[in-house]
Amino acid sequence: MAVRVGVLGATGAVGQRLIGLLDPHPDFEIAALTASDSSAGEQYRDVAKWRVDSPIPEDVAEMTVTATDPDEVPDDVDLLFSSLPSSVGAEVEPGFCEAGYVLSSNSSNARMAEDVPLVIPEVNADHIDLLEVQRDERGWDGAMVKNPNCSTITFVPTLAALAEYGLETVHVATLQAVSGAGYDGVTSMEIIDNAIPYIGGEEDKLETESRKLLGTFDGAELELNDVEVGASCNRIPTIDGHLENVFVETEDELTPVEAADAMREYPSIDLPSSPDQLIEVFDEPDRPQPRLDRTLGDGMAIAAGGIRESTFGLQYNCLAHNTIRGAAGASVLNGELLLEKGYL
Repeated sequence: MAVRVGVLGATGAVGQRLIGLLDPHPDFEIAALTASDSSAGEQYRDVAKWRVDSPIPEDVAEMTVTATDPDEVPDDVDLLFSSLPSSVGAEVEPGFCEAGYVLSSNSSNARMAEDVPLVIPEVNADHIDLLEVQRDERGWDGAMVKNPNCSTITFVPTLAALAEYGLETVHVATLQAVSGAGYDGVTSMEIIDNAIPYIGGEEDKLETESRKLLGTFDGAELELNDVEVGASCNRIPTIDGHLENVFVETEDELTPVEAADAMREYPSIDLPSSPDQLIEVFDEPDRPQPRLDRTLGDGMAIAAGGIRESTFGLQYNCLAHNTIRGAAGASVLNGELLLEKGYL
């Protein structure tokens, strides 16, 4: 029997992508859609400006949108996927958890809270058990797990593959697609024939979230990894797919061949949305590229290439589809992990 799920913030860009992934999902059935008060009571097709590159699911199009309020969501919904703006998420998500709902959230609020698991299932699935600490400390019947920032998701799996060599220092420069800012986030006059070498708040997310994801959880507390991470974030005029240039210094000697092998051999996880090959490695020096490689593994794989020695240790490029792997798909994958681990 399918798990009944809902989407908070269903009319936004990530909410739409969530619906596109959830409607055909083998384990989940969409049973609730929420949005702003101005959209409540309307049919979804009438309030969502559908922009996903596949047709709006007919059954979803006819659903009635409710306000984003625990009292408006049916009691038999077992799991909520949150794509709310962080300011709204910070205000309303705890109320849903207090009301007994389990949330898999893409919103950036509370990602670094000590009792909130920040999870990429292929990297740190064991961190999900931090929910036990969360429930004890907050007295919630529900619970909340977060997926990280779309750019953090892109490079952290590659670092996890190299962790056995002792990560010391990482520098990453991101070339981020315009869809990462939302449909109205960057105007055409800003980005066409241009690149913007600053994205507010992004650098801090990469530098802190990566250390939490690579940290260790002993069943009671989570200790951040001591790797030093420095980030520079840039917006470029691609539609989807965040490309990143990564420089890694390790404690043990690490050759390009060893790094490529470690990434290729890094295991995936047995969940429906996880690709068979988590990290696909290219030998070509000019790959990966957003237009060519963002849909690998149905948009859920990480692509890497250009692995070479540099004066800063090892250098390589990596890429992920930012609205699938980096946002909606990451939340769906965490929902699958919650189901497998018995939290629903």
